[in-house]
Amino acid sequence: MFENPVEYIRTELIEKYTPGEIRVFTSLILKEVCNLSFSDIVACKFSDLSDNEKQKIFHILNRLKNNEPIQYILGVTEFYGLDFKLSPSVLIPRPETEELIEWILLETKNLNPHVLDIGTGSGCIPIALAKHMHGGTIEAWDVSDDALDVASDNARINNVSVLFKNVDVLQYQNNNKIYDVIVSNPPYIQESEKEQMDKNVLNFEPNIALFVPNEDALIFYRRIADIAKEQLNNEGMLYFEINQSKGPEVAQLLKDKGFVNIELKKDISNNYRMIRGMILR
Repeated sequence: MFENPVEYIRTELIEKYTPGEIRVFTSLILKEVCNLSFSDIVACKFSDLSDNEKQKIFHILNRLKNNEPIQYILGVTEFYGLDFKLSPSVLIPRPETEELIEWILLETKNLNPHVLDIGTGSGCIPIALAKHMHGGTIEAWDVSDDALDVASDNARINNVSVLFKNVDVLQYQNNNKIYDVIVSNPPYIQESEKEQMDKNVLNFEPNIALFVPNEDALIFYRRIADIAKEQLNNEGMLYFEINQSKGPEVAQLLKDKGFVNIELKKDISNNYRMIRGMILR
């Protein structure tokens, strides 16, 4: 059955995934299990798979058929050109967040900026910023010790320095530290939206990083905006990733808190998924 693993993977997954998804899975699986490059796969250099390799492929396919995300199965993913370790204690980094990174890097002109990421998860935001900002001090908070362990590992893997702290932002008291940039991709999916979500997200990604109460969908935005209002430098910037349906509400929240130069930004899919505002003192 493994004379052609590419065909075998396609046959096993065809009823659950699109041809495009299967091509991506095939490349990732054969790279991870057999250390085959894309060119090796195209050249069909897979004729001598060991029994152990065949068993690993079989196990991965069974997990995929159970809707488990490939990133959790392999325990790794790529984000902003960097390799990241993953576990079910952290969200899988999304392409939209790469666009947020681009926006921050484009607009951060000051030398050696002090940056804070709130709700860091895998550490993808602060690590990508630390890798490309050439100077500055990067700090990141999360309420989950498991997430902070993953993020710390990822900082080591990518050879960057990030100060990680366990902070419950809803209970946080001002520590008088001043930042030039504060960024957050906080929980923003309302409980009522669960029925519309893909099973691979709902059943496997950490609920604590996804959901907010229906009656208070902006709870984290409001609290983080209050922190930013107190602890951003003059002309300091606050960046959020947002629920595409909440753009006007988050913009009004920032305006009410005294932020200026507020801008909603669309992602590559033409959805409003990012917002930023400035504090003037």
